[in-house]
Amino acid sequence: METVAGGEVVQAFIPKPLPPIPPLDLDSGRQQLLEKATLALGRLDSVSMLLPNPQLFLYAYVRREAVLSSQIEGTH
Repeated sequence: METVAGGEVVQAFIPKPLPPIPPLDLDSGRQQLLEKATLALGRLDSVSMLLPNPQLFLYAYVRREAVLSSQIEGTH
């Protein structure tokens, strides 16, 4: 899927809809990981409210990942 980030068209991976078939087995280890991930997302969400322009912040990371990927592939 293509989307726009920071005025630039980028491609994004869109996973299959949830819930998965067969359902996930949330044993105690996975449950703890899920809770840690949820907490981290909550922190990120709260920090993003302090930013004057969250889209610009996101664009910087999308751009950085693209540059790093290009360096790995040896392209510009």
